[in-house]
Amino acid sequence: MSSSNQTPSRNKTSAIKPKSSIATMVSYTPNHGGASKPGRVIRLSANEGALGMSPKALTAMRTADPELHRYPAVAASRLAEAVAKRNGIDPAGIVFGCGSDELIQTLCLAYLEPGDEAIHTQYGFLVYPMATRIAGGVPVMAPDDDYTVSVDAILAAVSDRTRMVFLANPNNPTGTYIPQDEVKRLRAGLRDDILLVMDAAYCEYVTKNDFDSGIELVEAHDNVVMLRTFSKLYGMAGLRLGWAYAPKDIAATLESIKQPFGVNSLAIAAGIAAVEDLAFQEAVVESNNRWLPWSVEKFIELGLEALPTVTNFMLLRFPEEEGRDAAAARAFLAERNILVREMGGYGVPDTVRLSIGTGDEMRDVVDALADFLGKERPAS
Repeated sequence: MSSSNQTPSRNKTSAIKPKSSIATMVSYTPNHGGASKPGRVIRLSANEGALGMSPKALTAMRTADPELHRYPAVAASRLAEAVAKRNGIDPAGIVFGCGSDELIQTLCLAYLEPGDEAIHTQYGFLVYPMATRIAGGVPVMAPDDDYTVSVDAILAAVSDRTRMVFLANPNNPTGTYIPQDEVKRLRAGLRDDILLVMDAAYCEYVTKNDFDSGIELVEAHDNVVMLRTFSKLYGMAGLRLGWAYAPKDIAATLESIKQPFGVNSLAIAAGIAAVEDLAFQEAVVESNNRWLPWSVEKFIELGLEALPTVTNFMLLRFPEEEGRDAAAARAFLAERNILVREMGGYGVPDTVRLSIGTGDEMRDVVDALADFLGKERPAS
């Protein structure tokens, strides 16, 4: 037996290699930023709910079954019934996950063979191409039209290898949307063997009459899936709860390969209470409807460009001027404990993405940006 006490060097390159499809991937970085000082932090970098979680959901968590040493219900049937009632849908088509991110990856693992293509849009959610690669598929980017999804570009990107199309509607990070007729045109233009995945994470904020979350398409076709989340309107991002609505055969497939206990007991209890708290949901939307246009107006007064949005966040464009550009603005805001999202990874480095907070938070943001730009603070 060797008497050597030497331990292997941790700097040595391992002989164990990841599969080639993911070898060059870069980890998804939420980029919450870091506050520069102790004390109050205004975090507008992650599109979280401005009003937090429903008080009823918090109470439901605190009074939940104390037997947390037991596994949760696999199908979360009571939560499925609550979601189905709230949305007027069949609970048999609902699948829950640890955030909608888990469901995106599960869809890719279920329906993409190695080499199959999945189309995502130019400014779509970065998780789509990542999940595609993890499954061994090939992500294909369809260019947007002025920061808005182009149905024609998606259809032009379809090839014999296309098996999936991701459509975030409304889109993150641009905040734009396409109307229901355009979504129907997209589905009609795709082959029957192509799965259309509609990510409607921000649908509850949309007030446009020509918008549909995707429920109608799921119920009219056997090749459409809608994704939703509890992270935005319901303010439950920390509990990681998302859901899919799908044809029953697709729902069964997802259930067969996803983690059996991907949704924890506290999230189930909070989710039921949150879905049933209609007054809180209305308050969240009303707050956004008030402070989004107010913020846009103040940003325009400061000479900044706020891109059109139907969500609880926006892209704010800064001049390409040293000391006044988006990077300088982010650093300045961070010094004041105001966190916004860096957008270089999405290909729009001259902008920052910021979510709409409370009235006090948005006033502080406007005042800080006025100071950054050396301008008089707008009247509130």
